[in-house]
Amino acid sequence: MILFLKFLLAHILGDFVFQPEKWVKGKEEKKVKSVKLYFHIGVHAVLLLFLLKFNLQKYWLGFLLIITSHYIIDLLKLYLQKKHTKRIWFFIDQILHVLVLFLASALYVVFSLSLKNIFTDKILLLLIFILLVTSVSAIIIKIVITQWNPETKKENDDSLAKAGRYIGVLERLFVFAFVVTSHWEAIGFLLAAKSVFRFGDLTSSKDRKLTEYILIGTLLSFGIAIFLGVLYLYFLTIL
Repeated sequence: MILFLKFLLAHILGDFVFQPEKWVKGKEEKKVKSVKLYFHIGVHAVLLLFLLKFNLQKYWLGFLLIITSHYIIDLLKLYLQKKHTKRIWFFIDQILHVLVLFLASALYVVFSLSLKNIFTDKILLLLIFILLVTSVSAIIIKIVITQWNPETKKENDDSLAKAGRYIGVLERLFVFAFVVTSHWEAIGFLLAAKSVFRFGDLTSSKDRKLTEYILIGTLLSFGIAIFLGVLYLYFLTIL
């Protein structure tokens, strides 16, 4: 496990800490001809050597696997990503890198993965409640408050696409986590913070129906998250 952590540390340092923004732009512009690409690979090599204490006699195969694959994966990303798919390719790139790190570690360390350890009762219960807090709650709230949906002006460009849905999901996850970890005071802080951010919109709109609509949605979202948090703790005690 310690070897994988060393590989992962080298990756995080090389990809995020010691890679300036101008290197990223240089790679995107010149691709395989970019000097910054080879600087980037060189930084990874130096970091790996340092963390492995320059013991290439033992780890040469893992070292070559990581460095070579990193170069190939980065090239694939540079040539395949488009302007509108950069976000997707960022995550694909990182997932592939981590998988290679895992494979390189497996050359020297035996990993024992068991589905019994992954799909335990507690983990399944947590997954179910996370889905309830995020996806299921979003649909329930939408169904409940749709009947009060006030007629407002068409959304302008100042509003992000599906921002309300994502904000609701995140706030319920926070509330759920606060309940599970017994930090009830943080829920009040979160509610107060949201009220402050919403205050400007509500006062400028001068629309009582919109104010009531937002208030119902917020209280419903918080209420469901609190209820699910308490229910999760109850089921956790009887497992």
